[in-house]
Amino acid sequence: MMIQLPKEFIHTTKALMGEERFERYLHSFEEETPVSIRLNPMKLSEGKYQMEDAVPWCRNAYYLAKRPNFTFDPLFHAGCYYVQEAASMFLDEVLKTLLRPIPRREGLGVSLDLCAAPGGKSTLLRSALPADCVLYSNEPMQKRASILLENVTKWGYKNHHVTNLYPRDYRKSKMKFDLILCDVPCSGEGMFRKDEATIKEWSPQNVEKCWQLQREIVSDAWACLNDGGILIYSTCTFNTKENEENVRWILSEFDAEVVPIETKPEWNITGSLLQDFDEPVYRFIPGITRSEGLFMCVLRKGGERSKRDDVRGKMDRLRTMTSDFNLQPSAVKVELSYAQALAYLRREALALPSDTPLGIVEVCFMGHPLGLMKNIGNRANNLYPKEWRIKTTHVPQEYEPVLW
Repeated sequence: MMIQLPKEFIHTTKALMGEERFERYLHSFEEETPVSIRLNPMKLSEGKYQMEDAVPWCRNAYYLAKRPNFTFDPLFHAGCYYVQEAASMFLDEVLKTLLRPIPRREGLGVSLDLCAAPGGKSTLLRSALPADCVLYSNEPMQKRASILLENVTKWGYKNHHVTNLYPRDYRKSKMKFDLILCDVPCSGEGMFRKDEATIKEWSPQNVEKCWQLQREIVSDAWACLNDGGILIYSTCTFNTKENEENVRWILSEFDAEVVPIETKPEWNITGSLLQDFDEPVYRFIPGITRSEGLFMCVLRKGGERSKRDDVRGKMDRLRTMTSDFNLQPSAVKVELSYAQALAYLRREALALPSDTPLGIVEVCFMGHPLGLMKNIGNRANNLYPKEWRIKTTHVPQEYEPVLW
């Protein structure tokens, strides 16, 4: 194995997983990391793009045979699909379980993704939740919040707001939510195979800092949760301090119960690894599941399901982020070639067809809108947001499709 793991990590994780499971995990470093995408059901009609290798615990999600350069696929920039690690898509199976017994008009009216960047789980939530639900996606770090806003905007759903706040700001706002996702900052052990930088950042001291921070975040989130509401707790790490022990702390500290999620044996999801703790939790381990590492647990707050919170009177308390990007469905649509689409995404000037009407036009690739241009006759001003532009100088000459 080329990657050198920290000795302390090897010692504790081997003891946690057991010899056989740990050896399978180590062997995964010799394999190619899986690449997976999730299609946007609002933009891609079912059956239009034929893909075979489905992610079994998520609708509209597929593994790819190899990793393409997504930067050069205009359909990626159009929000037709999201590149997402397969284990984190287990959230879709959770939503299927939660929504099954709840009448559409009575449950999960207002939801919150508290630590949402870069946006994979948030865009999944927005696709899986009923259309009339309101979703807030939050990221405390400004730079990461801007990336979140870009991905949410491109995904293109209504009733989806992005904020750049700390969890305590939500607590102070007095807003209440029916569902809160806490994909908390963690020590990142589950990402060692995918991102070697996380190995260098790992230390026992960082694990200690993480589980304490995670409890602070959960405390703020719990105060924002309606009675009868759902908290989804997740990390991308293996140790029990940030996972089972935090769940056990939630159960002892708050009026909470764990909600079981039905899974299939062939998914090879691992349950609790903490001795004398048998609550239903879900751990994805590379080499055992076809994914990177993830831990997830679903909890319900005690009490009767509360009446929907009227967020309209409280939205002004939150600083929602906005983007200059917008589409105008009524605008004239102009289809671009592949070379033109890349030029547009690089924010270069384009020569539109001579019969293009003056004014705002919507430019598309394969029928999917990329953004707007202003045609003023002798030229067309590129209105694609500057901060989103493709910056690389070398671009391919031919299109290599991802979706078929």
